[in-house]
Amino acid sequence: MIMILSSLRGLSNLTYTFNLAFHGKGASQCPNQVFQLAHLHLSPEIHSPLQSLIERCKSMDQLRQIHSVIIQKGLISDPKFCSNIIAFCSNNELGDMKYARSVFGIMPERGVFIWNTMIKGYSRENSPQNGVSIYREMLNNNIQPDNYTFPFLLKGFTREVSLKLGKSMHAHVCKFGFELNEFVHHALIHVYCLCGQVDMARGVFDLSAKSDILIWNSMISGYNRSKQFRESRKLFYAMEEKQLQPTSVTLISVISALSQLKDLDTGNRVHQYIKDYKVQSSLVLDNAIVDLYASSGKMDVALGLFQSMKHKDVISWTTIVKGFVNIGQVDVARKYFDQMPKRDNISWTAMMDGYVKENRFKDVLMLFREMQAAKIRPDEFTMVSILTTCAHLGALELGEWIKTYIDKHKIKVDVHLGNAVIDMYFKCGNVEKALMMFTQMPCRDKFTWTAMIIGLASNGHEREALDMFFEMLRASETPDDVTYIGVLSACTHMGMVDEGKSFFANMASQHGIQPNVIHYGCLVDLLGRAGHLEGAYEVIKSMPVKPNSIVWGALLGACRIHKDVQMAEIAAQQLLQLEPGSGAVYVLLCNIYAACKKWDNLRETRRIMTDRGIKKTPGCSLIEMHGIVHEFVAGDQSHPQSKSIYSKLAELIGELKFSGYVPDTSEVSLDIGEDEKENSLNRHSEKLAIAFALINSEPGFTIRIVKNLRICTDCHHVAKLISERYNRKLIIRDRTRFHHFVQENASSSNIESVIFPSIVFVPPKKSFSQPLCHGCIQAALSLRQAHPSSLAPPFSGRYPYFILFLVADGSFSCIAECAVGFTLGETKEELLRVLGLQGKKGSSLEFLRRGYKVTSLVYYFNSLFYIYSNLVRRRFDLEASSAWRS
Repeated sequence: MIMILSSLRGLSNLTYTFNLAFHGKGASQCPNQVFQLAHLHLSPEIHSPLQSLIERCKSMDQLRQIHSVIIQKGLISDPKFCSNIIAFCSNNELGDMKYARSVFGIMPERGVFIWNTMIKGYSRENSPQNGVSIYREMLNNNIQPDNYTFPFLLKGFTREVSLKLGKSMHAHVCKFGFELNEFVHHALIHVYCLCGQVDMARGVFDLSAKSDILIWNSMISGYNRSKQFRESRKLFYAMEEKQLQPTSVTLISVISALSQLKDLDTGNRVHQYIKDYKVQSSLVLDNAIVDLYASSGKMDVALGLFQSMKHKDVISWTTIVKGFVNIGQVDVARKYFDQMPKRDNISWTAMMDGYVKENRFKDVLMLFREMQAAKIRPDEFTMVSILTTCAHLGALELGEWIKTYIDKHKIKVDVHLGNAVIDMYFKCGNVEKALMMFTQMPCRDKFTWTAMIIGLASNGHEREALDMFFEMLRASETPDDVTYIGVLSACTHMGMVDEGKSFFANMASQHGIQPNVIHYGCLVDLLGRAGHLEGAYEVIKSMPVKPNSIVWGALLGACRIHKDVQMAEIAAQQLLQLEPGSGAVYVLLCNIYAACKKWDNLRETRRIMTDRGIKKTPGCSLIEMHGIVHEFVAGDQSHPQSKSIYSKLAELIGELKFSGYVPDTSEVSLDIGEDEKENSLNRHSEKLAIAFALINSEPGFTIRIVKNLRICTDCHHVAKLISERYNRKLIIRDRTRFHHFVQENASSSNIESVIFPSIVFVPPKKSFSQPLCHGCIQAALSLRQAHPSSLAPPFSGRYPYFILFLVADGSFSCIAECAVGFTLGETKEELLRVLGLQGKKGSSLEFLRRGYKVTSLVYYFNSLFYIYSNLVRRRFDLEASSAWRS
């Protein structure tokens, strides 16, 4: 064909040949030969077929072939050819805007049309900065924009560019007289909604004529983008009043808003409209309708619509998976998930979220491993689900791996992902990493500050938690109800009764937050732990809302601390009315009876449990070792290393007993002998986890344990002693808070831990004219002028307690010593005899002057306790019997 065409002579024949090639079979059957026609000797009179040929190009390579001939024939600056080349680059997905720019640069004359074409191309290419650059160059060349310039320019704006240039572009719109143009309004609404300035977008909308449905679509979509779904619905109602015909785009946006609002009544009306007016079906519209019913819990309707769809995509399947997840049918959701022909990261994340909601965290990890095997790259939403799982399991190693993965793959760390990382670190007991993440976050929201406050408070850094709260206020961030839960919790564990009551009152007066039942639970806990049980009960009786199990549980927990049987029975009775099958209530009541030696009450309570078939929730502890989470249940012997674990535990207990450790069996609610009680204590899940960790880890390895129940007093003390003996850092998270054990200092940082022997520095001029009790100690600690010494001695056993109060002025002119379980004379005389100071004047001062170390004191105390261990078990009154001055 080429040979025939090349033999033709004359302009008319050559023009005929191009037309034949372009319009005839040549274009479809011999595309390469058609483009080879460009190498014929052409004259300027054949522009029309050549321009058409440019428009029919299928690739940049074909365009370059024709352009090369145009250049050879001296038509390089022909405006028609240049316009066609630029139009192809700007409008075609395969177009190259760099090539268009080079052609644009050599054009001798450039009208507003070609400038607009360039701007449109950069918008298509998502290069708004280049579009703005062309626009500015256009103004510098004294070219006035027309009514197409701004829609093309603004359409390509990203959020960042919109924030930076949105308002200035609006000013240009007004300057050039396009403030009433509907197309420009549409573009401005898009820009303002993109950067979150919905009020500005609504202002533009209200100034428009509202005759074009595109304006309505833009505004409704803008409200959806900013999650103002109620406003979207209002706008749709206003649209109905004006009797405007909605398009499929309108319906999709409205249905999406109704899905978020779970407004099935309006949704049914919109769905009926689609049926009545036979709106053309599309995959996007069908997916929106299915999501409407799925998000409202109508899975039978959603499933019927899904099964009737002729075409389904990954969004269709994911909608069904999410729908079953939302109604708690996770296994059904998994069935449809497994049937999906194709999955994306949204599908995987939806399934993981379902497992997270059901607390099936092991399934989350298994699914994540499957996702990795499928080579699906997780996004920031997937990472949030995985980090939430790590937080609940206390799996710090996996959490650290996820954080490294985020950094390595440069996954966008938005505020939600940053909050998840902070929460993971705190719930794994790594306060330092949480603080580091907080300082690195470029932007924070109220949830960030709240996570910090709650995390610090639960990890024993109550003062820092309150400091963080005040820093939050200085940052002009408004606290919410959850924030105040963290603040009140911090006050509770510091014994700051007055401050806590003040914060409680400030919720409504300063921030307009009405206390809910959880806040009242915190207040009851604050008063109860501080020993104000009557005051806590009065708060419950005066509550404006009905107290729930949280409130009564706080009172019952305080009764356990202070061994108030009468109040405990009141709280337990109310709790059992709310939760008649709760084994935890019966167990706690049994513990209180056991501690107070109310054996008849204990036996009766256990008989009731047996008759009603109520069983105690078994203690369960999780520990992560080399990336694997191991689970231990109280008395568990199913672990492959069970034999070694029990052998190691027996070895540990023997060594601790030799050093003076006396098991605290006061919380064992079984009416059995002491030896059986000790055996019961030694089967506690956290002790098994500690023994497992010591067997399988190197020296210096931090042991992190997560327990489902409150750690008992004996396990707390054993963990403290093991931390000191093996120079290990132990972090145990129970159902209420963290307990950090670091060498000689166990910083559980709660009032209960005060009952463990410690050295407390007291402000000068403190009078001890009255007998010391735990209330005195708590009051002293709450002042924050007194603080537990880092040299808190590792006393063996819970009883008796020795608390040395040293005056902080450095003179040691006053030392108050109290011993519980012994008379004052027995304690003082025996201690001085062992120290060789018996009968000497000023013996306490002499002891300090001789330079005895605290560790020496501990040794003698341990020896003394060992001698009197049997006496101690019989006499364990919690209040100090007396106080004396040297």
